[in-house]
Amino acid sequence: MSPELQQYYEDRLSMMSTKAWKQLIEDLLDMRTQYENIRTCDKDTIEFRRGQVDILDYIVGLKDLSEKAYEELNETNI
Repeated sequence: MSPELQQYYEDRLSMMSTKAWKQLIEDLLDMRTQYENIRTCDKDTIEFRRGQVDILDYIVGLKDLSEKAYEELNETNI
């Protein structure tokens, strides 16, 4: 792994270890719960709502995704 890539992941994981990140994730999970209720959507907004949930899922899962990628990159350098 290049030093630049290593620094990228270390910075990202450091950010995701903060209290502020954890609070953000809690807020996003609350939003996702609200957005998952598609019963109130008409046919024109359901795809937009689905996109919102997809983006929230991505952000909520970003820490796990980053940790796994970092671990895999470190394993290939051993």
